[in-house]
Amino acid sequence: MDQKTIALAAAKAMDAKRGKDIIALNVSEMTVITDYMVIGSGRSVPQVKALAENVEEELAKLDVFAKRREGMSEGRWCVLDYGDVMVHIFHEQDREYYQLERLWTNGQNELELNFDAPEQA
Repeated sequence: MDQKTIALAAAKAMDAKRGKDIIALNVSEMTVITDYMVIGSGRSVPQVKALAENVEEELAKLDVFAKRREGMSEGRWCVLDYGDVMVHIFHEQDREYYQLERLWTNGQNELELNFDAPEQA
């Protein structure tokens, strides 16, 4: 499975739990750390945790597992490290403060997210 597909699946998993302001960025030309970043927000600590858990569950169904996970117990900024895909899930106040996407968006690297599209076979 390619990295873009994993990033899009993570974004869709966040959308399924009503994550807010979900974006997926191709950062492969900007850093060697990862190729894609997926960023989303939750309205509360329990929702942030639920978003992270759902991403893990949905990607596990695709046989993709996080190498590292940070922030799950606090539920303010969870990071799921899938190697070539990094998933950041913020409490909306923390996301506004850190503005992570501002650092990684160049105006041309945002992936199109279409959560209403039917599954492709």
